[in-house]
Amino acid sequence: MTPRTILVTVLGLLTGAAVALTLAMPPRTDLPKNTTSQGQARIGGPFTLTSTQGGAVTDQTYLGRPMLVYFGFTHCPDICPAGLQIISAALDKLGDKAAKIAPLFITLDPERDTVAKLGAYVQSFHHGIVGLTGTLEQTAAAAKTYRVYAKKVPSGTAPGEYSIDHSGFMYLMDARGKFVTHFPHNVSADKLASALTETLAKN
Repeated sequence: MTPRTILVTVLGLLTGAAVALTLAMPPRTDLPKNTTSQGQARIGGPFTLTSTQGGAVTDQTYLGRPMLVYFGFTHCPDICPAGLQIISAALDKLGDKAAKIAPLFITLDPERDTVAKLGAYVQSFHHGIVGLTGTLEQTAAAAKTYRVYAKKVPSGTAPGEYSIDHSGFMYLMDARGKFVTHFPHNVSADKLASALTETLAKN
């Protein structure tokens, strides 16, 4: 037997012994458990705001109806009105079923968006859309609950003027206030209407 053959044989025996020893060992119990999670996204939750339909409201006010929550502000030049137009078109497609949805437009600019101003603004899109405003603290808390990005950006040309840089998602919540899914502001009205219809069927 050559030295090379002897070396290969020895290595084979050692490898076989190592495999046998590994298989004979009891399973480890010190490894971390539940290293993966499939929990529901933490989007949405308690809020206290003022409705353009009158009076204080909370997230509990809308229990029993799926909510379509959209954040923005009345001075928004493009994203907000585009999203509200799509929401309006989707609600129109639902017909009478639209009354079973709570479409909420929550302002990110409560300093300028009073109840009266916000109310007139949302009514120019669809009669079912409810505007919600409040104090800076209340609207900021609502935005944080929905993980909405918002930042005041001062105007570079008009002193004292500003805009709001913000994310533009629509959040669909079920009748129990649990997150279902979200949509970009440019989702098609057909896709949004289909998702609303499907959620209504499950609630």
